Amino acid sequence: MQKQEDYWATPKEFLIAGYGDCEDYVIIKYFTLIKLGFDKKKLYLTTVHEKYIGGYHMVLSYFDKEGESPLILDNLSFRILKLNTRTDLEADTFINLRGVYKIDKNNKLKKVQSYSPKFQELLRKVKRER
Repeated sequence: MQKQEDYWATPKEFLIAGYGDCEDYVIIKYFTLIKLGFDKKKLYLTTVHEKYIGGYHMVLSYFDKEGESPLILDNLSFRILKLNTRTDLEADTFINLRGVYKIDKNNKLKKVQSYSPKFQELLRKVKRER
């Protein structure tokens, strides 16, 4: 794994290192859930502002049903809760294969970019490792 700020490790790099930051946990969860059959269109790498500690954090969001608050998988919690019950988190961006999104008060995603360069680079690295 690279020693640089905000480096997104592939699942293989994460497992070899044996540790990682929040982005690395989200990435391995993302690819694991896809392997288990979850719909990748419903999974999002999500940047959030952590209100109590301060600063940015990354979690994995799963939109089970359109218009409902997504489920949040967070390496800082063993509980899987809906975003609207997580008073400690304020969602910023949602990233997946289809683009970069913001969420509105009705849990609708609005596209703000057609793709995330960082996410695309991660996908290229994962593909090269196969």
